[in-house]
Amino acid sequence: MSQIYYFIAASRKFLCDQEPLSEFLKERAKNYGDRKKEIDFWFIESPAFLDAPELAEIKKICPSPSAAVVSTDPQVIRWLKLRLEFVATGEFIAPSSSIPEPLSALVFK
Repeated sequence: MSQIYYFIAASRKFLCDQEPLSEFLKERAKNYGDRKKEIDFWFIESPAFLDAPELAEIKKICPSPSAAVVSTDPQVIRWLKLRLEFVATGEFIAPSSSIPEPLSALVFK
């Protein structure tokens, strides 16, 4: 069954080195634990979904190597967007023909 996924995307350097993303995600995970809510967000380095044709505009503005936080809950992405200024946001439906595995990462050899 298809699912809507929401995301923020930016350069990996920005998300991992210049912003306290790991602290934000730990804070959110603690909040989920306190509420006994299942984690519905994931950090992905070099997200494969950005190669989908329908996300070409986002990929153009997102420096490489990229990273993303993906969630099935749009509130998580809104919450992160309020804390991180220079990120692209969007959504996609997966699995689909252009995004068969929504949480997969590109592997570079």
